[in-house]
Amino acid sequence: MKDYSAILARPHTAETIERLVRYAKIETTSDRHASVIPSTPTQWNLARLLETELRGLGIADVSVDEHCFVVARVPATPGHEKKPTIGFMAHLDTSSEVSGAGVLPRVVKNYDGKAIPLSAGWTLDPAEFAELKEYAGDTLIVTDGTTLLGADDKSGIAIIMTALAALIKNPAVVHGPLYIIFTPDEETGKGMDGFPIGKVKMDACYTFDGGHGGEIESECFTAYEAKLAFAGKTSHPGYARGVMVNAVAMAASFVSMLPRSESPEATDGWYGYYYAHEIHGGLEASTVDVLLRDFTDEGMARRQATIKALAAAVEAQFPGGKVSVDLRKQYLNMKKKLDASPRVLDLLYEAARLAGAEPYSKPIRGGTDGARLTEMGVPTPNIFAGMHNFHGRHEWASAAEMVLGVDTTLELVQLWTKA
Repeated sequence: MKDYSAILARPHTAETIERLVRYAKIETTSDRHASVIPSTPTQWNLARLLETELRGLGIADVSVDEHCFVVARVPATPGHEKKPTIGFMAHLDTSSEVSGAGVLPRVVKNYDGKAIPLSAGWTLDPAEFAELKEYAGDTLIVTDGTTLLGADDKSGIAIIMTALAALIKNPAVVHGPLYIIFTPDEETGKGMDGFPIGKVKMDACYTFDGGHGGEIESECFTAYEAKLAFAGKTSHPGYARGVMVNAVAMAASFVSMLPRSESPEATDGWYGYYYAHEIHGGLEASTVDVLLRDFTDEGMARRQATIKALAAAVEAQFPGGKVSVDLRKQYLNMKKKLDASPRVLDLLYEAARLAGAEPYSKPIRGGTDGARLTEMGVPTPNIFAGMHNFHGRHEWASAAEMVLGVDTTLELVQLWTKA
């Protein structure tokens, strides 16, 4: 069992917990079906609060643009103005998989390693979530079981804001020019379409959007969405022989042909998947959305070819029916571009060690805004934020890991002044 007491005794613990609890209570659920940025008006509430808090820390250069991007520029410590400019980024929105309205966070101090009753029959139990056994003695922030917590990514926001407040209060923590950025609609994969890249000039950036303490993520899935439309023909069911083409049956046939061994629930590590995410429609027209994920270009090409082959097979099964396939890129694996900027990762590993973490590399089985920002030319790896079981009712956060994230940030800004 780890000894969490020394980490929890650090000066940033209470503030980090308080910030997460306060931010988590603000609903910011995004909507993947909306075409506007932000996809939901509730995200503005947290954005405006953070704008106020940033100004309250004495930062003059703070803006919230028409797409709900919060951007603050922190001047360098005098004498360090020409040092590299780095940024820290986290996202405002939470997943729509489980409600994010009326979140009631609870702080469990000195966790005893046993099942935690939530509410309405929900329980956070190490018998089901084995990693909880590693956190006896830590302070956990949990939900009441009726909503998600929103630690993805409000723990990231809490880490950045706590670190920034500590940096401003302590002039001994020297740093170069910094950007603090909070983004909308990360969960929809669309938010970075509106990123003000022309106004934010950084040499490197870091997202706090990860899990277990010590995890550093420099590669992620390459992600595409396949949108399939099935066109059928209607008729009276009593006289349908040789006439009807059932678009519902076409869609169902397509989904049944997706490889079960390559689904999210059957894969881990560096294995990609097909994820039938939504299905809608009726007899004349139905749609299926499938998310495609792979770590290699070759693997993604194979998955796209498979989708097209299965669509053709459905057309052959249902004479007179038509299937269209629309493939849309969401984000690319950031590994190649980050490999070309080794200093960005080297300094991060060193900062994490100085903060008392044990850093290690792990692939992201998903994506972050950092993947999109890396595509835009700013190398942006992802840092642990102490979140666990995200996107669900059993979501929780580790206070000790969040505190390690705060201290990693403070160490990192100082290392960049020596780079």
